[in-house]
Amino acid sequence: MAHLSPKELLERLNALGIPSETVEHEPVFTVAESKSVKESVPGAHSKNLFVKDKKGRYFLISAKHDTAIDLKRTHEVIGASGRLSFGSAEQLKTMLGVEPGSVTAFAVVNDTEGKVTMVLDANLMEHERVNFHPLVNSMTTGVSREDLVKFLRSTGHDPMILRLPEPAAELPDAP
Repeated sequence: MAHLSPKELLERLNALGIPSETVEHEPVFTVAESKSVKESVPGAHSKNLFVKDKKGRYFLISAKHDTAIDLKRTHEVIGASGRLSFGSAEQLKTMLGVEPGSVTAFAVVNDTEGKVTMVLDANLMEHERVNFHPLVNSMTTGVSREDLVKFLRSTGHDPMILRLPEPAAELPDAP
């Protein structure tokens, strides 16, 4: 099955009446590499994790780029079976039509079988504008948080919006 191109994704947003702003930039593969993009593009920037549970259920977690997420405890909050592990590059390509480094909430548009559960961290959704790659990591597209949810629902992925567990602070050793 053919996956959408970035151009087709942007056309889909437009057809849904969702205003968006897209900026082209050098490809970025990590949150650290995207520092210059964050400085030039307003709004909250995202990090996106493609994970699966022990029963083979898949989840796409989108959080604010600087949110610390305790993956050892996240399964408890999102209703997954057992600890989460990362999906493979092949699973990512097959199910969401994107390469590692280009993972984005917009990619659920390619999950036409509804195998992936969309999870939005509450930290990200506190911002008026949220930014994601439009299926490739050489562009960043910003939409309002309401329009992000509208888009996700249009793909059949009604997102869970919840606060993900953060790693417990290390307590200093007693003297």
